[in-house]
Amino acid sequence: LSAGVCCCCAALRPRYKRLVDNIFPEDPKDGLVKADMEKLTFYAVSAPEKLDRIGAYLADRLSRDVVRHRYGYVLIAMEALDQLLMACHSQSIKPFVESFLHMVAKLLESGEPKLQVLGTNSFVKFANIEEDTPSYHRRYDFFVSRFSAMCHSCDQDPEVQTEIRIAGIRGIQGVVRKTVNDELRATIWEPQHMDKIVPSLLFNMQKIEDIDSRTGPQSSPTAGVKEENPSVLAENCFRELLGRATYGNMNNAVRPVFAHLDHHKLWDPNEFAVSCFKIIMYSIQAQYSHHVIQEILGHLDVRKRDSARVRAGIIQVLLETIAIAAKGSIGPTVLEVFNTLLKHLRISVDLELADRRNSAGSATLSTSSKENDERIVQNSIIQTIGFFGSNLPDYQRSEVMMFIMSKVPVLGTTSGSLDPSHLGDLGTRRIQIMLLRSLLMVTSGYKGTTISNALPAPFLDPLLSPSLMEDSELRQLVLEILHNLIDRHDNRAKLRGIRIIPDVSDLKIKRDKISRQDVSFMKKHGQQLYRHIYLGCKEEDNVQKNFELLFTSLALTTIELANEEVVIDLIRLAIALQDIAIINEDNLPMFNRCGVMALVAAYLNFLSQMIAVPAFCQHVSKVIETRSVEASYFLPETVFKDKCDLPNSLEKDETDLFFLTNKIAESLGGSGYSVERLSVPYVPQVTDEDRLSRRKSIVDTVSLQVDILSGSNTEDKIDNTEEITFEALKKAIDNNGLEEQEKEKRRLVIEKFQKAPFEEIAAQCETKANLLHDRLAQILELTIRPPPSPSGTMTITAGHAHYHSVPVYEMKFPDLCVY
Repeated sequence: LSAGVCCCCAALRPRYKRLVDNIFPEDPKDGLVKADMEKLTFYAVSAPEKLDRIGAYLADRLSRDVVRHRYGYVLIAMEALDQLLMACHSQSIKPFVESFLHMVAKLLESGEPKLQVLGTNSFVKFANIEEDTPSYHRRYDFFVSRFSAMCHSCDQDPEVQTEIRIAGIRGIQGVVRKTVNDELRATIWEPQHMDKIVPSLLFNMQKIEDIDSRTGPQSSPTAGVKEENPSVLAENCFRELLGRATYGNMNNAVRPVFAHLDHHKLWDPNEFAVSCFKIIMYSIQAQYSHHVIQEILGHLDVRKRDSARVRAGIIQVLLETIAIAAKGSIGPTVLEVFNTLLKHLRISVDLELADRRNSAGSATLSTSSKENDERIVQNSIIQTIGFFGSNLPDYQRSEVMMFIMSKVPVLGTTSGSLDPSHLGDLGTRRIQIMLLRSLLMVTSGYKGTTISNALPAPFLDPLLSPSLMEDSELRQLVLEILHNLIDRHDNRAKLRGIRIIPDVSDLKIKRDKISRQDVSFMKKHGQQLYRHIYLGCKEEDNVQKNFELLFTSLALTTIELANEEVVIDLIRLAIALQDIAIINEDNLPMFNRCGVMALVAAYLNFLSQMIAVPAFCQHVSKVIETRSVEASYFLPETVFKDKCDLPNSLEKDETDLFFLTNKIAESLGGSGYSVERLSVPYVPQVTDEDRLSRRKSIVDTVSLQVDILSGSNTEDKIDNTEEITFEALKKAIDNNGLEEQEKEKRRLVIEKFQKAPFEEIAAQCETKANLLHDRLAQILELTIRPPPSPSGTMTITAGHAHYHSVPVYEMKFPDLCVY
């Protein structure tokens, strides 16, 4: 009777339950009953409204089997669920999916590794199914937490540990694929989820044996490698996650990376950090690169008080990131990068100087180590600035060059955020050198269409100021920067080293015809270039490299910017440099004097062959041959040797060893050159740069005596001319109006003679006096006293400075009161 009752009860049970029960065999080892599974599948497809009930019933059976450890039936139940999911895609599947996810959660919660792997595999299959319509109420918080925990498995059995970690990574990958494609459901990108997913992936990526081999664009490892290596699978999942990130959620995916690197102290050493950010930059969309750069800059600000090695690690990561971002879109972060890096450069210098002050008198090993670490930080900043700038397009690079130059501190001025008053002499010099080194890297490879674009006036003036500094390294950097900007045909490598070039044509110099823009530039700024080359040769601390760079500067100017007028100016400059060594008013050491002579010889040899005037070449060659026999220390091949016997003195009357102006003028005049200006010796113009460069002015004292007398009678003017004495000045004070006028006139005269090129003054005075050229030549020798003018006189008395001397003289020009 009982059996009959049971049969009746079974017959009265719902059909879907009977179909579900039939798929389970008596012995679980026999596996799923395929014939009954086909019946169940056909029923589910035919009656999709029954799917939710089928799922609920399967879930109840699976829950009981899990509790009773009947794992064979658990496997059968999950296989049946998987087949039903693959076969059914109607809208009624959503309740069934809820039952399915509930069963997967039960498996993941169990402590049995096999069940966890089973649940993960089912979830991954589900993640690959594209549903017809999204389910907005469904959340995957539990699965994110559980899969992330599985990624950190620490099972004692290594094989089990690896298996669980792989399952966790694949589960995270499934969650990502299931959620990121749905634009209306972005819960996966919320920080609470990213803070679990990203560190879990990075934790497994740390196990990569060869980091450098996986820092490029995404590769395609085989399926077997993916299954066996959690690190490879984690990296692929990480790349996929970042590749799906959009503008609004990019930062949420990147910020957990910083937290992981901080927590595990992976900035020093930073190989893994560099690897991570290379993966990030190669995985994200190019237009989002600036987001990553901004996040790194922000994290650098947060860690600005950490150890130097940590900051250096972050900056090196920034360098690698910029190297990739500069090839694509860098967005609005250009100035932000430079501002932040310059700020940290200042912080590093301050910390280094503070450590040095604290350890004054006790040079401990720890302090020395701190200083070295700060040097690493500073070098990293320089490399980053330089590399970033050098990878920018030319139209942006010129702006960056001016931006960096505006930050170079100069004592006596305030330059942006770098106030030299707080840095001291040593700190100011350090930052000057570092910024110029970064500027050198930025200008490397720059090709301006015209020299005025490469060297605009707002950039040229502050750039040339450090060339007057009493520091040979600063002057070298300035000259190298000039070479980068002037050399538009890559001729610098051919001119490397100072030497007598036997045949310039062998160098195969590349050059174009001088453009009108370049000619205009030399008319406006040529005197500035000549002045800094001239003054640079007079520095006592010059070494061989300084002379080599000065020679290269003259040669590049000749190649890129020289027309006939500039050639004459360069010859006048070379003769003036020769006079520096011969007259030696600055008391230069003998090495410097011989070095200047060698520089002039090497340059005139180069120039004579470039302009190809036979008589000029013959004169230069004859002087060089004479020097090679009688005074080889005047040639660069000899004077710059390690052991060179220098003379005790230089005889001024040995004209055979010198380049003579009259012979050069004669040789060039026969070839059509306008050589009148060769008779006017070169004198550098006086500017305010001496004050900025912390050195004495070229002219220490300038006194002007100007008498302007009214009246048309020439004899009256002669009679009324008188010398200004102390008593006369005392009387003049009583008249305030006259005093102000006299002050303004004196100011104009001083400004005129300080800032105007010497040739301009000479040209304007030429119409005032018939014997101007003769008088100017006499002025530069010692003293000129022309006959008194009937109209008025002007007396100029000039002293000379410690570095750049000007002879003491008096000059009285008729009708020069207009100046």
